[in-house]
Amino acid sequence: MNRCNTLRPAHPRRWWLAALCAAAACTAAPSFAQVAQGRNFPPAALRGTLTVENTATATLNGQPIRLAPGLRLFGPQNSLVMAHTLQGKSVTVNYMTEASTGWLLTAWILTPAEAAQPRKGSDATVTNIRTEADAQPALR
Repeated sequence: MNRCNTLRPAHPRRWWLAALCAAAACTAAPSFAQVAQGRNFPPAALRGTLTVENTATATLNGQPIRLAPGLRLFGPQNSLVMAHTLQGKSVTVNYMTEASTGWLLTAWILTPAEAAQPRKGSDATVTNIRTEADAQPALR
């Protein structure tokens, strides 16, 4: 019976290739970490204060809002946070709602530096009601 000897490499150049790839990955890591520090929020994202009540409901700027089943809640390090871990806590967030239902779809918990940057939102009213004035162009 022939057995493969796992202690001896099949081809010596493969070790050099693996070492070269590992060195390239180590040198590329700091540049990736620098890019990940600054988060780019979508232009449509609004600012608000989020308080999670349970896994289905929350208050956003003092108004009740439903949490979408596919809610993505990102922490300050841009990692996913489970909504139930914030139950009863108020956090400043940039958020986006689902257009068809008005439910909270994506929220980013802000760092103090990100919260200091101005953004529209705290005074915004989210609604899907349109009036005739919205449909007609402004008269001069």
